[in-house]
Amino acid sequence: MNHTSRLDQIEAGLHLLDQGITVFNSDLKMVAWNVPFLRLLDFPASLAFVGADFESFIRYNAERGEYGEGDVEAQIRSRVDAARDTKPHNFERTRPDGQILRIHGEPLPHRGFITLYTDITDQRRYENLIKDQNTELEQRVVQRTEALRRSESQMRLITDTIPALIAYFDSSQTYRYANLGYCNWFNKTADEVIGNSIHNIIGIRAQDSVKHHIARALSGEQVTYEYAMIRNGEKVYARSILVPEIDGAGLIVGCFVLSFDISEQKRMQAALVQAQKMEAIGQLSSGIAHDFNNLLTIVVGNLSILKEQANANPAILNLIEPALEAGKRGAQLVQRLLSFSRQQPLRPTVINIRNLIEDIIPLLQRSLSSRITLSLEFNQEPLIARIDAHQLENALLNLAVNARDAMPDGGSLTIHARRVSLDEAACREYDVVQGDFIRIDVSDSGAGMEPEIQARIFEPFFTTKDFGRGSGLGLSMIYGFAKQSGGGITVTSEPENGTTMSLVLPVHDETPEEYIPASQTGVLMSRSGQLVLLVEDDPDVRQVIRNQLLDLGHPVLEADNSAHALELIRNINDIAIVVTDVIMPGSRNGREMARDAKALRPNLHIVIMSGFEDLLNDKHGNEYLFFSLTKPFSKHELAIALGQP
Repeated sequence: MNHTSRLDQIEAGLHLLDQGITVFNSDLKMVAWNVPFLRLLDFPASLAFVGADFESFIRYNAERGEYGEGDVEAQIRSRVDAARDTKPHNFERTRPDGQILRIHGEPLPHRGFITLYTDITDQRRYENLIKDQNTELEQRVVQRTEALRRSESQMRLITDTIPALIAYFDSSQTYRYANLGYCNWFNKTADEVIGNSIHNIIGIRAQDSVKHHIARALSGEQVTYEYAMIRNGEKVYARSILVPEIDGAGLIVGCFVLSFDISEQKRMQAALVQAQKMEAIGQLSSGIAHDFNNLLTIVVGNLSILKEQANANPAILNLIEPALEAGKRGAQLVQRLLSFSRQQPLRPTVINIRNLIEDIIPLLQRSLSSRITLSLEFNQEPLIARIDAHQLENALLNLAVNARDAMPDGGSLTIHARRVSLDEAACREYDVVQGDFIRIDVSDSGAGMEPEIQARIFEPFFTTKDFGRGSGLGLSMIYGFAKQSGGGITVTSEPENGTTMSLVLPVHDETPEEYIPASQTGVLMSRSGQLVLLVEDDPDVRQVIRNQLLDLGHPVLEADNSAHALELIRNINDIAIVVTDVIMPGSRNGREMARDAKALRPNLHIVIMSGFEDLLNDKHGNEYLFFSLTKPFSKHELAIALGQP
């Protein structure tokens, strides 16, 4: 594929994002951008092109008053000079029409920089609304507290019905009042709270995170903050406002507390952030998969030929084998990228999960240390789901290996599978629709994790392992598999108290399907000697596949685009087989060309190749039967595709 086509492909993916993106090189020349960038900043399309000066955008903004009043040239000069420093920058800018943009830029390895533009107008409007509501509610609480001070019974009746946590503590940090919501938040009664100290009620860990806020409030400052705590085994969040009470002599005698449960808001924010990360990297993954697998096809293909030619030379074979394995691992890495970003199609079948787990126990035991005890727990009900069995096997193996690494001195690993009905709260936690699920808990007695690590474990490429011991894609891949399957995954962990990874998958009430190996599904035909038309725009990839076809006994014609290929098919009757890439320059891609070729010559045997497996699926219906190959592939895999009946 030529350079322009690759840029077009990447640009098409970038246009799907909500955020605007620009890339400028070290000379402040534009390298890439997307349509949302032009839309968010109201730039004309004519202003953006490869090689456009960064200054031209600044000048356009300055001349239309985006930076306010002042010397236009000075405004331009200061911003261009700042850009030349290529330092990380993250700031917000309010445009004249009231739109608020967050602008986040990072330098690139060879200078230049990439910048992300996000419209946060609605977010700020919402925050201001919440702030105004909090202020209004705070004022109401203060007014009502003052007005009802003489009637505590009436005050309690009112405050207990307010959907907020309200309390009052004196200068010695002893509670003198707490409404029903506040007491319930800490699983206490009013008698247990009132007269007790903050330390005894909220616990050591929570107090450590809020004590400096309390000190500020008792010095006379109104304070707003957020904190987290563990309640009933679940992490919950609250936003609190402390309003100091000042007596007639100007002394601080205590603080009013107004708090709100923001746990659901935090969960939604975390889910949104995770989804945005997956979507962004998914777009990037799908964009590079084709090109990267083309490179691997060249590497693996040429190494395979060298291996065949070096059978009698062990020294050369010792060099080739590790390189071939590295190429295969590269292909697996691309598939993992596509899998966790939900760009890789699953192959679901109806399976008995209990049988699957029992079948892979020998593999799990070989992966664990002899000092780790593995145990299984099942309930009696059937555990039937429609999922990709291979992906579930990989997920369980990944979780077992992670557990092993968390127990270097040995310990216990338990896999507990059962059928559960998730309530509304659990569905929010797993981000699934309410219903029946199979829950698989993988629990270890290892080192556990800090909350900061738990918050990031599903991020792609995040790992706590030493360099070279992991890619950081294992849990991301499991996350993607779970979401594609209609399920979810959560983690429960505390330092020194082990970790439990809980995977839920929808129940499927059907009989499990019998697995039939692909090698038993049909008999291969011999087409050796038949003329093959190879359609591939990358000359290096084309050469590798051409050599493989020649080794398999096929004469080969070549075309680098669909139009040329169709012309050859019309004029050369001896062409019996067409091997074509999906992505092609010109108006027709490989699949469209293959359909046209079948219309011209129904007896053609057609094999379609792609570095991105989703492109091998026919989204227009199976009007014609094609055979597919995912790049990179071996000569043996090519022979199987050529020999399909």
